[in-house]
Amino acid sequence: MNAFLKLKDFGEDQSGAVTVDFVVLTAAICTLGAAIVLTVITGAQHVGDSTSESLSSAELAPIGPL
Repeated sequence: MNAFLKLKDFGEDQSGAVTVDFVVLTAAICTLGAAIVLTVITGAQHVGDSTSESLSSAELAPIGPL
């Protein structure tokens, strides 16, 4: 009977619940952050490629004598 009471007390103990919540929330925040970074990197890379293409095909007009 004593072992049953100890098992019951262990099952009702809430002392580690905050730690579990913290770990789950931290993992969710890290995953969301990684998804945002990957999205921004893709968009920034596209903008950089199109800017590079525009600048490499641009022609400069001569300034003339100074």
